[in-house]
Amino acid sequence: MEAKSPEGSATHQCYYSLLGIHRNASIAEIRGAYRKLALKWHPDRRGKESQAAAGEAKCRFQRIQEAYSVLADSGKRAIYDAGLFDPFDDDDQDFTDFMAEMLSMMKAGKPEKPDTLEDLQKIFHEMVNGMEVGRGPSDGRKKARVESPRSCGAFFSP
Repeated sequence: MEAKSPEGSATHQCYYSLLGIHRNASIAEIRGAYRKLALKWHPDRRGKESQAAAGEAKCRFQRIQEAYSVLADSGKRAIYDAGLFDPFDDDDQDFTDFMAEMLSMMKAGKPEKPDTLEDLQKIFHEMVNGMEVGRGPSDGRKKARVESPRSCGAFFSP
């Protein structure tokens, strides 16, 4: 997948395919793919070739470096995977830092206990028939009945 730069030339390709790795590649796999391709396409190793071939090698090497710089940084990689990374925007470091912090906070959050089938059935029953609000008879409060959307006409018309 390539995108057009502001100048109109195709310069952006999927970083994973550019490095020849899968989306779930480890940092070691990313580093290994980068080293292999960097050695292959480094402009100094292509000095004896024609001017056009040397120019192509330089362009590929720069794209390989860009892909590695994004995929090797966990914050930038998360933003890239979310589809929010813009390779043409040089002023996105604050956004990258913000998104990296948000993603780390989300990962650090305590996972909730998954609902059981019985819990889901109870929730469904309460949604359809209305539910009793209150902790129980021992809390000393009167229970209020919450009407279902069907009985109060909120969503359905008779």
